[in-house]
Amino acid sequence: MKYSIKKQFAMIFIGLMSATILLCWFINSTLLGEYYIGNKKKALINAYTTINRAFSTGNILTEEFDIQLQKIIEKYNISLIVLDTDSQMLITSRNDQETMSKRLWDNFFNNFDKDENPMILEKGENYTIQRITDPRTMTEYIEIWGVFDNGNIFLLRTALEGIRDSVAIANRFLAYVGIAAVMISAGVILMVSRKVTEPILELADISERMAGLDFDAKYCGNSKTEIALLGHNINELSNTLEETISELKTANNELQKDIEKKNEIDEMRKEFLSNVSHELKTPIALIQGYAEGLKEGISDDAESREFYCDVIIDEAAKMNHMVKKLLTLNQLEFGNDVVAMERFDIAALIHNYIQSAEILAKQKEISIRFEAREPVYVWADEFKTEEVFANYFSNAIHHASGQKVIDIKLTKLEHKGRVSVFNTGEPIPEESLAHIWEKFYKVDKARTREYGGSGVGLSIVKAIMESMNQDYGVVNYDNGVEFWFELETN
Repeated sequence: MKYSIKKQFAMIFIGLMSATILLCWFINSTLLGEYYIGNKKKALINAYTTINRAFSTGNILTEEFDIQLQKIIEKYNISLIVLDTDSQMLITSRNDQETMSKRLWDNFFNNFDKDENPMILEKGENYTIQRITDPRTMTEYIEIWGVFDNGNIFLLRTALEGIRDSVAIANRFLAYVGIAAVMISAGVILMVSRKVTEPILELADISERMAGLDFDAKYCGNSKTEIALLGHNINELSNTLEETISELKTANNELQKDIEKKNEIDEMRKEFLSNVSHELKTPIALIQGYAEGLKEGISDDAESREFYCDVIIDEAAKMNHMVKKLLTLNQLEFGNDVVAMERFDIAALIHNYIQSAEILAKQKEISIRFEAREPVYVWADEFKTEEVFANYFSNAIHHASGQKVIDIKLTKLEHKGRVSVFNTGEPIPEESLAHIWEKFYKVDKARTREYGGSGVGLSIVKAIMESMNQDYGVVNYDNGVEFWFELETN
């Protein structure tokens, strides 16, 4: 991503760390020397105060003072000399007493060589602190000299141990450490930022799938952070959207049906009564004729009477089956049956139905082919979709011949899923293709009557598919017939 939060997050932290190291380098370069000199001044004043107090209290010769003075001298690398008013040495920390005495008197009489250029750092009532370069060794010192309260004179000095070199070394070391710290921190920050951005990218992917009306994607994070809270809210939003879209699609189907309903009701009623009376005429006549024959005793033998009864029962069962079909069709065409749009796996529906019809197919020695390796989710009324498939499959079972193969295919199209049922056998005559969806139309009346067909199965398919505003159809092939229907996938 061009504007990745992970990259921005890493760059901000790396920038802050680099800026912090540069700031430390700048402060080290500009202020470390002053801090170092200030620290030396404090050490000299502390030594001066300690010795002055010892002279004032008379503790100069005690072992306790000697230990305390030795600690100060060793800790801060201080050289000192104390002379009385007769220029006699009282205390010294160096063997070159003459050099220290000369330096002391030079300070009192301002007797400096031309190469010496003392810089006064602080001037007190009885002492002076100065920064001076020894012309012989070219070593810089900070000195404090003056007079104690008891009149003795003193000189304390400590070398500035190459402060500029020390600052340069410290800066180089800080640079090395800083570069290493930036590199290590960059790696750590990238890993941390990846951990932070991974759930964000996951949420982005979920929202993108939701935009495509795929509501199966859910956030599964178990953390207690704000991102996890957002993920759980998105899950709730996904569930709510799916339910709302389901309700909207159901309401939309109802609205489209209501628009067409008023204009079709009268015509459907007339057509229904006409077709029913025509279809019931033959079975009623058969039942009436065989019943009268039984009553008049046309055949006295038991076998004939049983045959007459079987015909009556068979025709009554066919009438009962047809009436049930007609009632179902009537409910669909008059809009009395609500279409409940829901999202389901059409592949699973087909697979389950084939399993239930497997025994019937084996009895008729029919091979069924169906391959669906992954789910295909569609929007439709699941119960009515099964009714459509059942009618297609039933027709295929009854009309399969030749190789006796039923080939079922599930094809994913753009925003659609197509289900096709092909059976080997004789193709439908071209003149009948336009009429097979009409109620009570039969291509082969003798064969239809043989297996008890009512002629309304495909009419039910038509009514169901039109109630869901989806396409359906039939295709003739040289070796068989294929019926198909389509459903929305999003």
